Amino acid sequence: METRRITVISAGLGVPSSSRLLADQLAASARRQLAAAGYAVDIEVVELRDLAVDIANNFVTGYAAPRLAEVIAGVEASDGLIAVSPVFSASYSGLFKSFIDVLDPKSLEGKAVLIGATAGTDRHQMVLDFALRPLFTYLRTRIAATAVFAGPQDWGNNDDGGSPLSVRVDRAGGEFVRLLQDAESRHKPAALESLPFEQLLAGISGRQ
Repeated sequence: METRRITVISAGLGVPSSSRLLADQLAASARRQLAAAGYAVDIEVVELRDLAVDIANNFVTGYAAPRLAEVIAGVEASDGLIAVSPVFSASYSGLFKSFIDVLDPKSLEGKAVLIGATAGTDRHQMVLDFALRPLFTYLRTRIAATAVFAGPQDWGNNDDGGSPLSVRVDRAGGEFVRLLQDAESRHKPAALESLPFEQLLAGISGRQ
């Protein structure tokens, strides 16, 4: 059975936070749909607030503390990323962007990504398409077509007057799973093998 590794990034600051609640719902939907498709699933959830000091120190020292280094390695090794940020000043949070900035940009290239955002008012819904999506497009990731925004009315309410949160979550989770099922995009081309000079010379001589 093939395994898909997913790293879930929550930039919520509260305990509990709506960002973490949304991230958990997205992860649960992806896990359920991957399992139904016959995959084993390995999910790691990262709360960025627990890494805030290490992230700041990384900018100053250029060195990632052991826990931060472990998280970075987990992101790089994962097949997909679920990223959820609260909205601050009409964009993703500074903590969220700071974490993205400590990653090697090339490490996200081709990775499947599902984005989400939370805020205290629906007026911030466009953050998904005007801030988060451009960020991950710039990093050359493969982003699920449906992004999920959750406002105050979405918690404890099965009908928000539009599309219920659970429906949006499952639709986005399904699109994310289809990206994860694309096996070819998960593997980067193998690095060219470096042969000893003697072997290269022998090969050239053999073709003459």
